[in-house]
Amino acid sequence: MNKWQKIGLAVGMGAAVVTTTHLINSIIFKSSTANNYTGKRIRSNYQWKFGNIAYVTAGSGSPLLLIHDLNSYSSSYEWEQTINSFAKNHKVYAIDLLGCGHSDKPNLTYTTFMYTQLINDFVLNVIRSKTDVVATAASTPIVIMAAFNNHALFNKIILVSPLSVEDALKGPDNLSGIRRHILNVPVIGTTVYNILFNRPSLRKLLSRTFMDGKIPADYINACHENAHLGDTSAKYLFISTECNFTTVTISKALAELDNCIYMINGMHNNNDVIDEYIHINPAIENVMIQDAKKLPQVEQPAEFVRQAEIFLN
Repeated sequence: MNKWQKIGLAVGMGAAVVTTTHLINSIIFKSSTANNYTGKRIRSNYQWKFGNIAYVTAGSGSPLLLIHDLNSYSSSYEWEQTINSFAKNHKVYAIDLLGCGHSDKPNLTYTTFMYTQLINDFVLNVIRSKTDVVATAASTPIVIMAAFNNHALFNKIILVSPLSVEDALKGPDNLSGIRRHILNVPVIGTTVYNILFNRPSLRKLLSRTFMDGKIPADYINACHENAHLGDTSAKYLFISTECNFTTVTISKALAELDNCIYMINGMHNNNDVIDEYIHINPAIENVMIQDAKKLPQVEQPAEFVRQAEIFLN
């Protein structure tokens, strides 16, 4: 066998491996979304400049915008156990952020500034009146900056297990460019993403979110589906969050906001951030929910709604 035959054989074998891996990835995406765990509610679509934004509405009364955590496996399903309860007193809007759930997942760099624009535009063009808002964890900086930039759009703000000022500020490091490049490679990056978000890996990741690591079965199913909706496009938000492109300085905005702000935390969460926020803005109120960790709206939905309504009303 001459050198050209050897090269041809190597190229052929490489192409076969790439093709096989691509087919495996396609099967993973299709099988992960086959049960439609998160698609049972009727959704509307807001045609935003960077893509369609899916959202659920329910009830009537004063508007209430619910914003889920900012992960590629997150969506408005986070509020599934609370939407109907909130709908008794409010017109509820539960949004899937761009790159999440049933919204579009374009290949772009996702930033807090972009999401701030999205939230402000959504309130202006969809809700069309001043709204109360509830946001979770990594989405709390988005709401803080949205209210700081346009306070006329927001009434009361509830922050659920908010991100610390230090974590909100973390920017790209020396390896961010390498991680971004690897994850953007069509087949290799998609394979890495599927390994990171297969069911066992996702279960291990989410176990840190729930008290005693007890993840509700419906929630793990929803997160696994969310992480694979949109086929390979599902990975683009993860690239930005993994490389710390969704960060922002919030201390000045937090100190100067004059909105009524309420923090709801699970008793078993790391709650050092409570003192940090209150030190920056002493007007912020706080409540702790028993038998819950990072997502009290999932672990203790009835008590979560009760505490939220005390503040909202």
